[in-house]
Amino acid sequence: MMSVVRKASPSSPHTSSRRARLPRADADLIAAPDAPDSSPEVSSTEHIVAAVTRAIVEHRLLPGAKLVEQKLGDRFGVSRTVVRQALYRLSELKLVHLEPARGAFVAAPSIKEAREVFAVRRMVESQMLRELIAHIKPADIRRLKAHLKAERDAVARIDVPTRTKLLFDFHVRLAEVLGNQVLVGLMQELVSRCSLITLMYQSADNAQNSNAEHAQLLKAIEARDADLALQLLHDHLESVERQLIEAPRTEPRTSAPT
Repeated sequence: MMSVVRKASPSSPHTSSRRARLPRADADLIAAPDAPDSSPEVSSTEHIVAAVTRAIVEHRLLPGAKLVEQKLGDRFGVSRTVVRQALYRLSELKLVHLEPARGAFVAAPSIKEAREVFAVRRMVESQMLRELIAHIKPADIRRLKAHLKAERDAVARIDVPTRTKLLFDFHVRLAEVLGNQVLVGLMQELVSRCSLITLMYQSADNAQNSNAEHAQLLKAIEARDADLALQLLHDHLESVERQLIEAPRTEPRTSAPT
């Protein structure tokens, strides 16, 4: 597959100076697959996409950090062609920005984009909740409670990468209950983009509060109280969005609520 590079939009002095302060992404921060897949290059591409996405969600990769093709190729034991395919796919997911003659960078969303992403989440998750309450089964509730316990345990032991991923994954787990893979994929994209947004703009460490809000939401779902569940969801997303600030981050946070 030929690598397609999108035309870069003009950078402001603020954007340029921010990127100048950010290091190149260390390939060692991106967990390689446990074992090579026997499938052809497509699966290798998917492994890289999944690994880079997870590194972004767990806040091991900073917005604006450069992703070096050769280092990624060495890390995953694949050609630069495969790496370019993965980077192009990540750019389609809005997690990576490709610039002519400069390479690939972890995306750095604007405040406007941040608010647009949260607006889409409210629309998608509101309808998802209605469907969920109509179809959820006791076994689904038990799995979601187990997820919340894992969240709570990770928060208690200050396991930053694990708690960050679990907090984001809660919303994906809700989508999985409905068995709609298109919805699951959309939620994975939205929460991954929110991870970058909160890393740049979140003004407070609210991991514990986020876990508590997830627990309240699950109680409303279990009680099949659609009105309360929707209100809790909107309050939850709005509380995160209200904490967006104009000053971007240039170093990792200790956690990111979602």
